[in-house]
This record gives sequence, structure tokens and C-alpha cells, in this order.
Amino acid sequence: MTQPEMAVYCEGLVKFYKTKDFEVMALQGLDLEIATGELMAIIGSSGSGKSTLLNILGGLDRPTAGKVSVNGLDMLTLADNKLTKYKREIAGFVWQNSSRNLIPYLTVQENVEFPMVLKAASGRKARAAELLDLVGLSKKRKSRIDELSGGEQQRVAIAIAMANNPSILLADEPTGSVDTKTTEMIMDIFHELHVRGHTVIIVTHDLAISRRVDRVAAIRDGRVSSEYLRQQSYSETLSTIGDLRQESDKNEHEEFLVIDKVGRVQLPKEYIDRLGIIGGKDKVSAELDKDTIVLVKK
Repeated sequence: MTQPEMAVYCEGLVKFYKTKDFEVMALQGLDLEIATGELMAIIGSSGSGKSTLLNILGGLDRPTAGKVSVNGLDMLTLADNKLTKYKREIAGFVWQNSSRNLIPYLTVQENVEFPMVLKAASGRKARAAELLDLVGLSKKRKSRIDELSGGEQQRVAIAIAMANNPSILLADEPTGSVDTKTTEMIMDIFHELHVRGHTVIIVTHDLAISRRVDRVAAIRDGRVSSEYLRQQSYSETLSTIGDLRQESDKNEHEEFLVIDKVGRVQLPKEYIDRLGIIGGKDKVSAELDKDTIVLVKK
């Protein structure tokens, strides 16, 4: 059952792609809950299913089976006309390649206003000015897109994604093509949006991003394998030391393994390496020691 306080609810989510010659199972019974207003990252290697999940949450792809809802909307059965409205008003999307968000022959200001034109929203100029101030590009509002650096273009893309004030912002590798300084600026913007009550979900392969969010879900083989929770929230860290880059080890994430609805659990790779399990041919027994499950290689 969909939880009303949840921005995202996934249960047994399945997605496979079928071609003439083969089928690819991108998501294999994924379970995930994301609270409204949460700032989190989804990490995983290439092919793990993280981008497929983001595309489903953004309404860019349909799931094959299972349950998935965003803001209480069933993404499996949502009608096409409602899906169009969803993509325009509820979920904002930022691509790694910022050119997918930008119209090159428009100015920065016109680019930010364009989604509001499609919605026929009033107060477009004021809203665009507010967003350009948020991303630090007020002085560039009359510039053409080709006059901006790659990092500036990505910040414009964030402003465009937030133009219609969506409740959820989805970012697919938003820092993958920018330098460290710009990465810091982009993460500061995401944090500000989080403070303002937006749910921000970042898909990345960059483990350093996990230092800038409160929760990380790791995906492997199409399922959530583990989660990392900050021992001290990102907001608390900023308020106590002012600069996260001075953060001490005591504020790092604590890792938790995730058991899915049918009792399956994925072990971290380093555990498998220590056990010396290769190709699944070795035998491992599970023993219960009071409240602890112990895996023993036979």
C-alpha cells in the first residue's frame, strides 16, 4: 500500500527490455522508499539499474511489473495525459548532458521561462529571476547558451528543471561533466532546494557525492543492496562546522544491508572477496547466534 508520507514508494519493481534476440532485466524486484523532502543519492556501477529507476520515477519510462508511486500517483497505470502533466509540473529532471535541457537559440532567461510558457503560468519573469539568483547566474540572464561554460549551462539546466516548482527533482549524474568547484556549487543548490522542502534524488557513480547527502541507496543487479545513513545530518554538519569539506570521520555514513520483501540480501563485494566465493560454486551456511546471523564458508 502506498504510504502517503512517502514521495517515492517502490515494491518488487521490475523492468526488462526486450529485443528480437534477447531480454535485459534492468530492475529485478527493487524495493525502495523515499520520504517527502529527502535529499538522497542512488549509487551503483554502470548497468546496475540506477538510471532505469530514475527514468521510471521521472515518467520517461514505464515499469514492467511491481509497484511504484510518486506523490501517490501510480506510475504503472498513470494515463498518458496525466503523465504529461506529471513531467511538466511534479517531477523536474536534470541530465548529465545539460544540452538536453537547453534550447541554444534562446537566452538564459528565455530558457528558464520556457517550461512556464508551456504551462501558461503567470509571473514568469519574476520566477525566472528568482531561480537564476538561486543558481548564481543573475548576471548571465541575457547571455546565449553558447556563451556559457559547461558548469554554467548545468546550473541553468537546474533552474529550468525547477521552473514550474516541482516537488521532486531528479538528477542523473549532474556532476559527471564538471570540475570539483562546480560540483560543490551544484550540491549547494541541491541542498538549498532540500531546505525549501523539495525532494532531491541524485543518481551518480561518484562516491564523493555521498558526503553531501543524508542517505545513500546502493543498487546492484537491479535491486537495492545496501543503504548508508549519515550519523549526523548534512544540515547539522553545516550548522556546526560551516563547511562540509572540514568534516571529521565521525560524521561519515553508517552502512546497512537491505533485506527485500522475500528475505533476500546482497552481501557487499568485500565480504564475498573475504569469503573467497567465486562463481557461486562454494557452499556457505548461515548460522544464528542469538540476534546475529553468521555466514560460514564450508
